[in-house]
Amino acid sequence: MRFPLALTVKIARHIVKHKLKGTPRFAMVLQLEPLHTCNLTCTGCGRIREYSTSLKDMVPLEQCLAAAAECDAPMVSICGGEPLIYPKIEELVAGLRAQGRIIYICTNGVFMRKKMREYMAAHWSPALEPKLNRLVAEGLVSEKEAEQIRKADETARRKVTIPPSKWHYWNVHVDGLEFTHDLIVEREGVFKECVAAIRMAKILGYQCATNTTVYRETDTQEIETMFQFLSALDVDGHTISPGYDYDAAKKDMVKRLGKDPKDFYLTREMTREKFADIEKWASAFTIFGTPAYQEFLAGKRELTCTAWAIPTYNVRGWKAPCYLMTDGHYPTYAEMLGKVNWEKYGVVDGVARDPRCENCMVHCGYDPSGALSTKPRDTWLNFKFNFGPRPAPVAFSPELEKQAFNGFTIGKGHLAEAKAAVNRELGGAKSAFARGGNGLAEEAHEHAGGGCGSGDSTQRDELLAKLRDGKKIEVKAE
Repeated sequence: MRFPLALTVKIARHIVKHKLKGTPRFAMVLQLEPLHTCNLTCTGCGRIREYSTSLKDMVPLEQCLAAAAECDAPMVSICGGEPLIYPKIEELVAGLRAQGRIIYICTNGVFMRKKMREYMAAHWSPALEPKLNRLVAEGLVSEKEAEQIRKADETARRKVTIPPSKWHYWNVHVDGLEFTHDLIVEREGVFKECVAAIRMAKILGYQCATNTTVYRETDTQEIETMFQFLSALDVDGHTISPGYDYDAAKKDMVKRLGKDPKDFYLTREMTREKFADIEKWASAFTIFGTPAYQEFLAGKRELTCTAWAIPTYNVRGWKAPCYLMTDGHYPTYAEMLGKVNWEKYGVVDGVARDPRCENCMVHCGYDPSGALSTKPRDTWLNFKFNFGPRPAPVAFSPELEKQAFNGFTIGKGHLAEAKAAVNRELGGAKSAFARGGNGLAEEAHEHAGGGCGSGDSTQRDELLAKLRDGKKIEVKAE
């Protein structure tokens, strides 16, 4: 099976229950954002920009759990922001499990290994020694950290942690191979840390998935290679969705990066071109997403948006109409369902009801449409897809690993030329990203967040400071 039986049965029962009751709209997945604070500034992400005035705000634990109970979705995706920054993340996961929810912890991966070390310390016993020794041997845990785990004090042993479970997944953001991913998250070394965290998670017995957004300049062959590499790491499944030019992300791209969103995001036609091989990928890799949604992405059929099936709850309440568009926030789930005119949104028969919906084909709007379809063919395809055998994992090879680590690891990160130029005191270096003869000044502005000149020491010092602020993440255990 592509999805564990117990989880599949739980979701199926939820759908059947509401269909029999004749419920017109009901939640399938709750997008729960306990905070919007993040340690990264990913290009294309509008969350930390849209909610820039409330980045310090957090939804209290009890309120998070109440929201989950209120909409009663069988699955909760804990997102944000970076949810592992949330001080009560462990208690939130435990509380959602007590409610019987399936949980996805959507993370950029940077803090995963720390959370897993805390789990090992709290549950340490000699039975964990073989796994700990393997983690040390593979450089995923240092000798010092291993000793801290073995000799954990009472405080560490009493700490609530996130243990492995068939009911939850680490859902790690991976947008391509090393060079591309680090470029999109705007920090070098993140891909390498993601891979280290995934490897550690699989050794410890966690379920681990990935989520990927495809943009205009995404190379589809790179995405296929990425799936091969992740499959070789024994990742349990993948979500993939096209990048969509929603308002907050577009505004940030223009204001902060000086880029034209049209050069970054996909149109509807481009999405179908990029996802022409989605069904082939789904047969070769464990892609999460209904067959109907895959056909929709490939341009073989149309679907009606069902954004109400994946509601979002955050520091301002129930966000509507969807995860990406904001026309208002509501105090209760019932009020949101009742007051939003859902017929105003989506694309029907090729015509966008709202101009903002024109190029949207994202999974949070259209994947539930396939799951909720009552057409006999869709029902059969869903059954066959979910209950069929999982694709065999790709065999690991040094060549595949070499293809994956094609950036920061081999000294070709997106800040490499800027750093080299700083070391040469900006000696006339040209940017690797330069187009039409642009020099380092443009690249420094684009990637480091500020400009520099070839002879102004003040500007050079500013660039140095900015490079330090965006320092690379060391993957070796500390």
